[in-house]
Amino acid sequence: MKLVEQYSSIKLLLISLLSAILVVYPNIACFWWELSFLDEAAMTPHIQFFFFRYLFFALLLWILLKSNLQKMKLHSIQKRTLYNLLITAIAYFIYVGISSFCCSRADCFTSVLLFQFLVVCIVCTFIGHVSFLYSVQRKKEQEIEHLMIENLESRCNALANQINPHFFFNSLNGLTALIRKKNDEVTLEYVNKLSDVFRYILQSDKKGVVTLKEELEFVQAFRYMMEVRFANKLVFTIDVAEEMLNLKIPVLSLLPLIDNVVVHNVIDSLHKMEVTIRLNEAQELVVSNPIYPKISPPATNGTGLRNLENRFSLLMNQQIRIEEDGKMYHIYLPLKS
Repeated sequence: MKLVEQYSSIKLLLISLLSAILVVYPNIACFWWELSFLDEAAMTPHIQFFFFRYLFFALLLWILLKSNLQKMKLHSIQKRTLYNLLITAIAYFIYVGISSFCCSRADCFTSVLLFQFLVVCIVCTFIGHVSFLYSVQRKKEQEIEHLMIENLESRCNALANQINPHFFFNSLNGLTALIRKKNDEVTLEYVNKLSDVFRYILQSDKKGVVTLKEELEFVQAFRYMMEVRFANKLVFTIDVAEEMLNLKIPVLSLLPLIDNVVVHNVIDSLHKMEVTIRLNEAQELVVSNPIYPKISPPATNGTGLRNLENRFSLLMNQQIRIEEDGKMYHIYLPLKS
């Protein structure tokens, strides 16, 4: 139905020409047998009338198909049937008139002819109604799909927006510490990087997934802030091949992971933290860090990680994996091409 619905008038005409062969098949089957009983003078009119009948049915099929597929938008099959019966009846009387006037044929009122017109009417009505029901169903499915996408975007935006206030206050704390140290050059660079980070975060509500390249460029700006804040006791190692940078990942996937490293671990001269970001053979982004647990458990409710799990479930239809052995903490983020 979908293919027929998209056909142009010319393509519908080609379908009609092929379908007309089936309609006039009883005449085709008898054609040579009838021809054997005619003399030479009567053969030409007989052949001409045969082609007239074929072309007439082809034209009628084209008109009915075009009307049913492109013109009639009727929910009621009864109304559609009545319209098609009216068109078929008019066509039948035109056929009879032309046949009687030009060819003087005696088969204008035969049961075979009436059956052929009836078959054309019923088939075109059925095709038209099924096609209309299909188009209505497709429209409803598209509307549902559109609503689902809008709902998905709203949920993802809500999840992403949960990150902003938390990160904002942590960043201000880092900036406050720098101002107290009165290192203007470092503070200025920190503010510039903070501006880049916040620009990325504020634009994230317009994006569902981004390339790995975009996310890692964000990390480069963020890493400077973290390294300054912790006086190079927190460092990053990023090992991702350039040809893999076009893989996709939900926006702001790495921010809550890096933030969790800071929240849950001791970072000082005795516990230098190295965060490693690499790609494994399964095309998962692996974020690893050593575990230096704080003496007092941090005041956190796990919103960041739960947020990340929900976004991967919504956008990637996959789950993140977490592994830890008491010494190292690994998070595996699935990517898609």
